[in-house]
Amino acid sequence: MTQFDVVGLGNAIMDALVQLPSDDVLTELGYARGQMTPVDDAQWQAAHDHVAIHGVELASGGSCANTIAAMGLMGASVSYAGRVGEDSLGTAYTASLQDACGHHALQTSSTHKTGKCLSLISADAERTMLTDLGASVTMEGLDPFDEEIRNAGILHVTGYLLLGEPMASRCMEAIAIANQEEICISIDVADPFVVGACKDVINHILEEFADVVFMNADEAHALLGCGPEEAAKRLSEDVKHVIVKSGSSGSIVAHGGRIHRVGIHPTEAVDTTGAGDSYAAGYLYGLARGWDAARCGDLGARVASLSVGQVGAVCRDRDALLAAVAAAKA
Repeated sequence: MTQFDVVGLGNAIMDALVQLPSDDVLTELGYARGQMTPVDDAQWQAAHDHVAIHGVELASGGSCANTIAAMGLMGASVSYAGRVGEDSLGTAYTASLQDACGHHALQTSSTHKTGKCLSLISADAERTMLTDLGASVTMEGLDPFDEEIRNAGILHVTGYLLLGEPMASRCMEAIAIANQEEICISIDVADPFVVGACKDVINHILEEFADVVFMNADEAHALLGCGPEEAAKRLSEDVKHVIVKSGSSGSIVAHGGRIHRVGIHPTEAVDTTGAGDSYAAGYLYGLARGWDAARCGDLGARVASLSVGQVGAVCRDRDALLAAVAAAKA
């Protein structure tokens, strides 16, 4: 019997969420609306201090961490490996993840500050993000997470890990362990930019290792140059579970030679970032319990809807998440 339903490896980024009264704040700061801008620690702190008057909400983040945290809040047995700094944000990150999951495999750096993303949320739910990767991209080894992989049913990683060393090597090491132990391997492609930078290695992972792949329509087009359904069909020749998300049009799930079209569960959008991470959480939760692909997709859509309807990438309302599980299972 496995100890964990799912374990995840990712870039540990503290999310600092700020709801802006108007976009005038963005003009004052000089950052382009709706874009992600890499910044250093000093730039991040300056922007944070400028907007702190509007209130800042902290939560553990990073794409993979969002998925693992949501699964933990749903009651799954999970663990997450990443790296934070020996600072107040690292302490807060660890506490947030522990609260959601009850367990973690975080490493701590004494030489780098915790990675962080200042998310400036406009009235229409658009996000402008300032990101300082910090300690999140400095893992020197997997230990003790390598043993947790061996005691898991599913390993989940994201394409962001592939953008540079040493995280690309840590990702491939984790995949190699899971492959050797015949553990299900799940990857979220993450971003069209990732596809452009890492297409060859992504294709290698999909052809040789992946059992589950999540991507959106833009990522599918960047990878294969075709639409969602054709991409799902083509990728399903190598990958058991292929999920292509198309926002308000729902998602396409390819499994076992069949194509399932999964609808959305409409909600008033408050903050759309993290919806894909939440979808992955729902899908993997169902998969870990042996659900069929269509039902897994439906739970993914339900959890994504809960994420979109609130501020923050992860819905932390355990009752709402359990209700979503019950509705999908019914």
